[in-house]
This record gives sequence, C-alpha cells and structure tokens, in this order.
Amino acid sequence: MTDTDADGAAPPVDLDLRVVRYLVAVADHGHFGRAAAALHITQPSLSRQIRGLEKQIGATLLLRTPQGSTLTDAGRAFLTHAAPMLTAAGRAGAHARAAASPRRLTVGYTTNLVVATAVRELRRRHPDVVVTVRHLPWNGAHPALTDHLVDVAVTRLPIPLDGVATTLLYREPRALLVARRHRLAAKDAVELEDIEGEIMPRVSDPVWDSYWRTGPRPDGWDAPDGPVLDDAAEMFDFIAENDAVLIVPADSRIPDLNPELTTIPLHGVEPSEVALARRDGEPNALVDEFATCAAEFVIAGTPSPRKR
Repeated sequence: MTDTDADGAAPPVDLDLRVVRYLVAVADHGHFGRAAAALHITQPSLSRQIRGLEKQIGATLLLRTPQGSTLTDAGRAFLTHAAPMLTAAGRAGAHARAAASPRRLTVGYTTNLVVATAVRELRRRHPDVVVTVRHLPWNGAHPALTDHLVDVAVTRLPIPLDGVATTLLYREPRALLVARRHRLAAKDAVELEDIEGEIMPRVSDPVWDSYWRTGPRPDGWDAPDGPVLDDAAEMFDFIAENDAVLIVPADSRIPDLNPELTTIPLHGVEPSEVALARRDGEPNALVDEFATCAAEFVIAGTPSPRKR
C-alpha cells in the first residue's frame, strides 16, 4: 500500500537520474546483461539499482525472464517521462554552466553566410572570451542549437521554431541559379513564369522546400518537380549537368565555386530572410552581445557579378 501525506496525496519521489538512465538502458537493450555491459557496471549492481527504483516508486517496472526483460504497464508509463526528464536535466546543466561561466561562445553559421566581421568585433569587445566559429549545413541551425553544439547561429529562414527564437537581421532578393548554357542564362532578369516546367531539385524539409521553390502559389502556379537532393554539392552538380534551375539568394557565392553556373535576378517573389537564432528562454550575456554585433555587421552581400 502506498503511503500518503496528510492531504491524501502520494508523497513526492526524489529520483536518482543515474538510475533512471539505467532503466532506460535496460528497456533499450531488453536484457540486464547487455545493458550492464553498455553501462560499464556489473549486472548484480544494475539489478539492485533497478529494484531500489521500483521500491521507491512502489511499482514493478520490469519483468525479468531467462530470455530477457520486458517493461510492465507501469514501466511503460514511467518510460514516457524518463527521456524528457533526462533531456531536461542535461539542458539544465548546460544552461547553468553557460550562466556561471560565459567565457566561451560558439557561433554557428549556415552555408553562404558570413559572420567573420561580427565575430572579430565580439573578440575586440571581449578579448578574454574564447569565440569558436562553426560552419553548419543549410538546415543545420536548429539541431545545432537544440543539441548545444552552438550557442547562437546565423541562418537563412525558415527553420523550426520549437525551442528556438529568431531575430531578423536582413532581407535579401532572390535569384535563379542555372548552367551557363541554359536557355535563360543570357537574360537580364527572370520571373516565375519564365521557369514554369523547368526541372527544379527539391530538399527533404517540406517547409524549406515550399518556401524556396515558391510554390504552391495562389494563382495556381506550382514549383516544378525534381529529385530530392539534400547535399548542396550534389544539387549544384545536378543543375550543371541537367540544365535544371534553383532559386537561391541573390548574393549567392555558388558561381564563384562552380564556374559552370551563373545567377539571374528573379523578380516578382518576396525577399528571403537571414536571422540570428538562439535557444529560447536561455539567458546568455555573450549571446546578447553577439546579437548586437550581428545586427551591425552581418549584412546582405553584393550579388556576384554576372559572368556571361
């Protein structure tokens, strides 16, 4: 029978997160021996720890059999809270370390964006701070932030916003990337109607894909389909080899990297947006300081000169 307090409610349970992690390991491996080996502890010790947790909770969490172990209904109910509990604990520790000793900062930036001037300014203002810069793939800002690989990131939008807050830095026009031999390459500018029916590569992120392919649109125009290519180099090679098209930022440096490609100004579409992204609800004085530097020094570049 479970003890209750004076109000009839069960008393709070002070969980040892190390033992919670042990339970998750046993559930993942389905076997005490394999879990103990993965955790680098002995099987008897692991079994005692889990039994202690069960006694503390007042319910059997695992059924032990010669073939292995399985979760009980109570175990499955507990496990739904275990992973978020461990994640929250990890984030709490990282948050506390950042607040207690904000002498390090890792700045992320996604493909074709430049943060060097803002980073130099931050280092000038805080010469005692160790500032690390990390390049991220086009869709890498959100996972890098939520996994604590970076403290702040400069990225093109859109990105997922769960756990992340963004501040707009600037807007930039968009352009069409084509092979130099493409029928549109000689034009001074193009509109969406000019690329109707053209092959356009896709990416696996549906929000990003729809935004950058500007479709579907209210007038019924839909972005033409192409293969899904998440690797930027593969995508550029595909465009060069197949006379495909791709909508990119107007200041894209891609033609400088691949001389077979060129950009054409694209009219009639809203500008794209570059933003500073940070973990939501996590105060950090150095991130605040970098945000100030970024607002001043991370600016739209000049579109690459057309090379015909």
